[in-house]
Amino acid sequence: MAECTIQDYIGTIRRLYPTIRLNPPHHVLDSLIVKMRKAGASYSHVVNTSLALERYTEFIGNPIQLGRPKKPKRIIRGTLTEAEITLMLAACRNIREQAILTLLAYSGRNKELYGLKIADVDVASQIVHVHSGKGQKDRDAFISPACAGMVLKYVQRERPGARPEASLFVTVQKGNPYGTQDLRKLVHVVAKRARIQKRVWPHLFRHSLATNMLIRGAHILAIKEQLGHAFVETTMVYLHAVPTAMQGQYRFFAPSYL
Repeated sequence: MAECTIQDYIGTIRRLYPTIRLNPPHHVLDSLIVKMRKAGASYSHVVNTSLALERYTEFIGNPIQLGRPKKPKRIIRGTLTEAEITLMLAACRNIREQAILTLLAYSGRNKELYGLKIADVDVASQIVHVHSGKGQKDRDAFISPACAGMVLKYVQRERPGARPEASLFVTVQKGNPYGTQDLRKLVHVVAKRARIQKRVWPHLFRHSLATNMLIRGAHILAIKEQLGHAFVETTMVYLHAVPTAMQGQYRFFAPSYL
C-alpha cells in the first residue's frame, strides 16, 4: 500500500480506539458501521473506515468482512476555472508558493507531490516521474513549458546546490519534507488571498485540471493517462460534470444533412 493509505488507516484506528479498544468483537464493528450509515456519513468515509477496520482485525488475527453501501453516482462540482487558478497563482507571495501550486495545477497530482525529488521533474522533457503513485505504480505526468520553467526557477533560487535525490519541496522553518497538512494550509491561505468564493483544497486542483482539459477539447483517454486512472470508467465522471464539452464535440462531428 501507499504510505498515505497506511497513514490514513492508522489515523482511523487511533480515532476509533476509545470506542473499539484493542480487540473489538465483530458485533461492535458492525454496529459502528450501521451507526455511520444512519448518521448520513459519506460513501467514501464509510468505505475507508470499513477498509481500515478490516485491515486492523486481520492484523490482530480476528478478521472481519464488512459490507459496503451502494456506490452513489458521482458528479464533480465546484471545480476551479482557469481564471480562478490564475488568480491564485498571482496571489502567491514568493517563487516557492508559485512552484508548488503551479505544479499541483498542471500535473493534477497532489499526494505524489510530497514525495517528489528534484530529479523527478524532467524540465527539458516537461515530464514529472511519479514513483509508487496511485495504485503503487510508477508513471509519468505531463506539465506545461511554463510550469517546467517555474519549477526550474524555484530550484535555482531556493535549492541551489541541493542534490538530485533531495526532496523537491521542504518546509521553510525546519527543512523537513513537505507534507499533507503543509499543502492543505498553503492552498487555503492562497485561496483566501485571491478571494476565491468557494471551498478550495488540494484535490480540487486535480478535478479542475480534468474539467478544464475537457472544456478545451481534450480526449477522455488523454485525461485518463494524465490522472493515472486504471480504468476509463473512472475518468468518465468528468463528462457528466462538463456537458457543454460533449455538446461541443457533437456539434463539431455531427453529419451535415441539411
